[in-house]
Formats: sequence, structure tokens, C-alpha cells
Amino acid sequence: MKREQFSSSLGFVLAAAGSAVGIGNLVAFPVMASKNGGAAFLIMYAFFVFFICLPIMLAEMSLGRHTRQNPLGAYTDIGKNAAWRTVGWMSVITPFMIGVFYLVITVWIFGYLGKSVLGQLTELADPSSFGAFINSNELFVYMAIVVGLTFLILQGGVKQGIEKAARVLMPMLFVMLIALVIYVMTLDNAMLGVKFFLIPEFDKLTGKVLNGALAQAFFSLSLAMGILITYGSYIQKNNNIVHAGKMVAGLSLLVACCSGLLILPAVFSFNPDIQISTLSESSISMIFTFLPKIFLAMQADIGYFGASFVASFFFLLVFFAALTSLVSIIEVPVASLMDSKGVSRRSALCVLGGAMIVLAIISALSFGRVELFSNLLSYGGVDKSFFDLVYDIFYETILPLNGFLLCLFVIYRWKKHNLDAEISQGNPSFSGSLLQKYVNFSLGTFIPLILAVIFINTVSTIFFGKNLLF
Repeated sequence: MKREQFSSSLGFVLAAAGSAVGIGNLVAFPVMASKNGGAAFLIMYAFFVFFICLPIMLAEMSLGRHTRQNPLGAYTDIGKNAAWRTVGWMSVITPFMIGVFYLVITVWIFGYLGKSVLGQLTELADPSSFGAFINSNELFVYMAIVVGLTFLILQGGVKQGIEKAARVLMPMLFVMLIALVIYVMTLDNAMLGVKFFLIPEFDKLTGKVLNGALAQAFFSLSLAMGILITYGSYIQKNNNIVHAGKMVAGLSLLVACCSGLLILPAVFSFNPDIQISTLSESSISMIFTFLPKIFLAMQADIGYFGASFVASFFFLLVFFAALTSLVSIIEVPVASLMDSKGVSRRSALCVLGGAMIVLAIISALSFGRVELFSNLLSYGGVDKSFFDLVYDIFYETILPLNGFLLCLFVIYRWKKHNLDAEISQGNPSFSGSLLQKYVNFSLGTFIPLILAVIFINTVSTIFFGKNLLF
């Protein structure tokens, strides 16, 4: 079966940026930054993006383009043993399971978008509204629509589906984000939020904060999910991987900065005396419980229809970010099934989609509606639901492990010279450059060490309740 390809480097950049720009960038990141040093946090985040995450991005993209395979195929073809094939399976199962809980969150966002369009801001701002909504039957109506949109995009394939959607949704997302930033800056007390976000406080850069900045950078760029290996397999051989990687990293960083100029000024316009320490760094808490109160308060200044429009605009922005990320996550197992079994895209979508929908429904029912799923296990001294279990294992824990194994595989199994040769295609100046030396050195030494430490500490913290570092 002939390998699909992006039509251009821009198509890949927009698709990869769509994967990288997610819910965390838009909502949780601004609060995390403002509580942990403002611009000092931003500086460290940018440092980690380009000096830790970029080499991993280049490795994933190069591995995908070289093998023209999904993660399972790439690890199997080059690794040539059962151990590396197992790592390949981990890189496919991980995004599949992440897609399960990400689908649920995307459905919540779409539901709030629908309610905002209908002008139900009073209901959304009610503290009990979120709990009632996620346990309502209407949730499954929204789920059917989100699943339909996602599968419609994926059914179109790489050029007519993923790339075409990215070329439409990503520019719209950037325009909407900038428009909202401009509007929020006109509100009273908005500059107080800008102050908290942009004034550096280097004394707050503790070890725990630096670890949080690195984890945020790693997760926000969709590393170790198999996405960039899969998307890399669709890149044309003459495309400049280094340039594309820098563009994706830069766009992700730009969105994170713009979201800070959106969320924080909006928060302070709502309550100029608010204490930043009281704000949650959870995307779910901010999107579904706090921000609706701000939109409701706007009615006093811009009226019912104006506030409903702004709320709808915001939730549409977040929905676009979630949808593009969800598409890229699901494409990994879909491509793997197509490559390994030779089945059509439609067949792969039906098989995997059916399994994912079942697991997503179980996740959606694990918030008190079904006791078995709501209190499934207890570890680390905390009762956990099915949703929590999927999140803790596959997002929090396995991702850094996948990143660690990827570094070892690329440098010590695939070998440095093969990595260099692949990156040099479309970028002859890479060979012998300072960047080449840095990528080879970092991927073979301190980056896997950092990821190993994060993995061990995550396991200890989540499953045993003991933080080994801080």
C-alpha cells in the first residue's frame, strides 16, 4: 500500500502544531506560570522546549520518515527483536488509551460550547452544573457528534483529512486566540493579570517548579506518544525536519504565551483582588468551574448576547485545540493497524473506534454514575476511578518511559550516523553543525537520564504516595 504524505512542510507543521496545541497550553499553563515565577517560568519553559524537547522531536520525526512506518513498525524493523517490538506496542497502546480520556474531555468542552451558544451561562456558572452535566444522558449525544467529526477527518486520510482540517482549524484557532486577547486587554484591571504573567520572579524557581516546567513542555509537544513518528512517516524526503521541528515548538510556545495574556487578564477583570495561589492549575477546574463565572459576570458590561458570544467564542477555540489533538492521537493506532494488517483506513477506524468508544463510555460513567467504575482501585492512599487509572498510567507514567526508551533506541540501536543522515536530507547544513553535535550528545546522555528520573519519581509519587525529589 502506497504511503500517504503531507502535501508540503507547512501541512506537516500545522498538523503537528494541532497535536501540540491542546487544552493544557490554553488553560492550565497560564495559571501554572503565574503561580511559579511568571516570566521566569516562561523562560525556563522555553529553554526546555528548545534544548530538551526539540532533540526528541527531531528523533521521532526522523525515525518515522526513515522507516515510513508507525511506531510499532519502526521499532520492529530497526530493533529486530521482541524487546524493541514491545516498546513499539507501548508507543501504540499509549496514544490509544490517552485518546480514551481525551475524547471524554473533548466531549465536555463541546457540551459547554453548545450550552454557551444557547445562552445558558447562568447554568454553566452554577457550581453544581459541571457535576450534573458529566453525569447526564445528553453527554452521549455530544459524544456521538464529536466521534462523528473526528472520524470524518480521519477518514479523509492524510492530505484530505488531517492536513486539510489542520489548514482550516489551526489558522482559525490562532486568529480567534489573538482576537480574544485583544478583547480581554480592553477590560478593567486586565493589566494586573499581565503583570502576574510577565513579571519574572526568579526566587520561585524551585526544583519542583523546574520539574513542572519540563513536564509541561514535554507533554504539550505530544512527545513519546508516537504521534511525531507517525506524522514523520508522512513527511516528504526533501522537507527540512529541523525547520519544521522549530516551527512546531515555536508555535506551541507562542500559543502558551498568548493564552497567558488571555486567561490571567480575564481572571483579574473578574476579580482584581483575587489571590493567584487560590487558582487551580487543572485545565478541567479552570474551564468548567471558574471561567464560566467570568463569562456570566460579563453580562453586566456587554449584555446577555455579548457575554454568550464571548463564551461561545472561547469554547470554540478550546474545542478546536482539543479536536486537532484528538485527531493526531487516534491516527497513531489507526496507522499502526493499517500498516501491520494491511486493512483499509475505514476498517481500522471502525475496529479501533468501536473499542475506544466503549472505553470512553466507561470513563464517562466513572464520575459517580456507576460505582464499579467510580471507585475501581485505591493506590497512593487515594481512591481512583477508571478515568483516573487511565490518566495516571498512560499519560503521567508511561509517556516519560516511552521518551527514555526512544532516546536509547535512536542513539544506541538505530545509531547516531543514521539519525544524522536522515535529518541531513532536506537540510545539508545539519551535518557537522553545532546542532548535530548537541542533538547526538543530549539524546545519548542527560535527556534520557532526566526522563528516567521523572519516570521513577512519577511511579513513586502516584502509586506509592512518596515524592522522591521534593
